[in-house]
Amino acid sequence: MSGFLALLWSFFQVGLFSFGGGYAALMLIKEQVVTIHHWLSMTQFTDIITISQMTPGPIAINSATFVGIQVKGLPGALIATLGCILPSCIIVILLAYLYDKYKELPILKAILSGLRPAVVALIATAGMAMLMTAFYGSEAIVPKSWLSIDWIAVFLFGGSILALRKWRLDPIIVMIASGIIGAVLYLL
Repeated sequence: MSGFLALLWSFFQVGLFSFGGGYAALMLIKEQVVTIHHWLSMTQFTDIITISQMTPGPIAINSATFVGIQVKGLPGALIATLGCILPSCIIVILLAYLYDKYKELPILKAILSGLRPAVVALIATAGMAMLMTAFYGSEAIVPKSWLSIDWIAVFLFGGSILALRKWRLDPIIVMIASGIIGAVLYLL
């Protein structure tokens, strides 16, 4: 499959199967980008996800755009982004029609209730993979040694959780502060 067609098809699949929003799609994107096509390393993928979260817009679309740029430049970004949003456009038009027509059916209510736990599992899996990569440099759940742990990342993660949950600081302020503190600590 050519590069552009592979990008289109990969992100079409991501757009087609990413129930639950962008965070749920992270594992699907990782599978396509890191595991299947080897377009990016796990570290590069984590960096792109970080950038995607800092830029305005949905994380899946931002990720598609950034991956497309890495793989095939500006045309790749356009193709990957199109691949990501095309299934949603088609599905939303169909679902709007069907939901309006059949919204009171008990089977439809049951299906939607059944999807909720799967979405939570997808989000948790993506979060754990990113956390392990940030802390250990790989997706391994147990570090090879205590020396391989990135203690600066652990410190920044713990401080961010504390700032967000206990002190209820604005997430934007926490991101900016973490970036500045991280830059200072990593440069030392």
